[in-house]
Amino acid sequence: MTLFGGQDCLVETRSGQLDGGAEVAELRTEGARREPQDARAERALLGSILLRPESIHEACEVELTPEHFSQEAHRVLFSCLLDLHKKDAPLDLVTISGYLQARSRLRRVGGMSYLSGLSGDVPSVANFSTYVRTVLDRAVQRSLLETARTIQEGVYEGELSAAESLEQAEKQIYDLGRGHQTTRLHRLGEVANSVYTVLESRFQCPEDVTGVPTGFRDLDEKLTGLQPSDLVILAARPSMGKTAFSLNMVANAAMMGGAKVAFFSLEMSKEQLATRLLCADARVSGQRVRTGKLLQEDWPPLTESLQRLDQVEIHIDDTPNISVAELRSKCRRLSGAVGLDLVVVDYLQLMRADRDLIGKNSSREREISSISGGLKAVAKELNIPVVALSQLNRGVEARADKRPMLSDLRESGAIEQDADVIMFLYRDEFYNEASEKKGIAEVLLRKQRSGPIGDVELAWRAEITRFENLAQDDWRSR
Repeated sequence: MTLFGGQDCLVETRSGQLDGGAEVAELRTEGARREPQDARAERALLGSILLRPESIHEACEVELTPEHFSQEAHRVLFSCLLDLHKKDAPLDLVTISGYLQARSRLRRVGGMSYLSGLSGDVPSVANFSTYVRTVLDRAVQRSLLETARTIQEGVYEGELSAAESLEQAEKQIYDLGRGHQTTRLHRLGEVANSVYTVLESRFQCPEDVTGVPTGFRDLDEKLTGLQPSDLVILAARPSMGKTAFSLNMVANAAMMGGAKVAFFSLEMSKEQLATRLLCADARVSGQRVRTGKLLQEDWPPLTESLQRLDQVEIHIDDTPNISVAELRSKCRRLSGAVGLDLVVVDYLQLMRADRDLIGKNSSREREISSISGGLKAVAKELNIPVVALSQLNRGVEARADKRPMLSDLRESGAIEQDADVIMFLYRDEFYNEASEKKGIAEVLLRKQRSGPIGDVELAWRAEITRFENLAQDDWRSR
């Protein structure tokens, strides 16, 4: 070991020479900060693979890459190991040195003397997982520093507003975390045992609704509630009542099941939504509320409704043109602060796609595909249902039977692919004045990955913009 340096800096070098006299150095500085790294863990990881070649399978499983190593020599060597592994070549010194020599890279990794010494740097092959975790952790820390520098540089340049800088910073941090997330294979027995435990619990306390309740009895019977990690699409033509239906569902979920809900409205203001919620829950005419021509008997139910709504966890965001990244960031913060059980987006086509993911000149179909895929990712990450309202194309109007079909989803077939549940809202009286179904709305369940499809009828009370169960035993009937 050689120590050298001045009063402010002490540098330790590990003995070991590169061919040609260059030295492989492990730096330890005092008095000056440097980027996180652990050369010992990197050497132990590489040496473990030389001693036990099958260890590389674990490294591949966690998606370890050459970029995760801090030392150039180690990056080159691990890249060599990956290439040989992909070709099913033996991972021994002869094969490795021959591979490197043929590509003029042997000197870059320290030559044969350094390669041979790696095996002796392994405290225990049994600790391979620890070496991998350490290398990954240091890589994430270095990436965080680089991201912080990028954010700082962007702020100094001053080209973005404070809000835009915050959004960009949140997105960069999220992308960094997502890029370093690793998934592993799960043995079927482990998963089956976990599922069996849930089945036992449900058997002991059977429930018709295992997810977030919509409050609509027949719909909940088919869906068993809105299920975790599901992307649910609610689509309809204009004036069918998409927003009213979603607000009724949100109120039911919060009041019946105690669900904590985030409602993202890209079209209506938070005041408009609050007014609708208040009128629907109090069963007071929205027109009288908007004009101020309230009756004396309207005040008691409005006051009671206000008290009920004040007790539930419904959070409204009316940011226009919100991006998937911004929505995801807000959901993650809310989930960490108070918890989150359900997200509703009104509506999908008004969202903004992340341009750095799709490019500047992307088609509208690709934008919508990116948005629907992003919403599905939010549902999976937070393990909650995400309900996205969606438009339908005008082709519906040209048919005699104007009940929507899956092919009517506007602008992207990717919506149909990404969605776990797709339901349409239809009111016959909107198109047919002589309809026998006045005051009745149909919920057409046309896709459900894990359950039946079919139709559900609800009562529609236009004057209070409220959907209700047809039967009189509605959970809140008064």
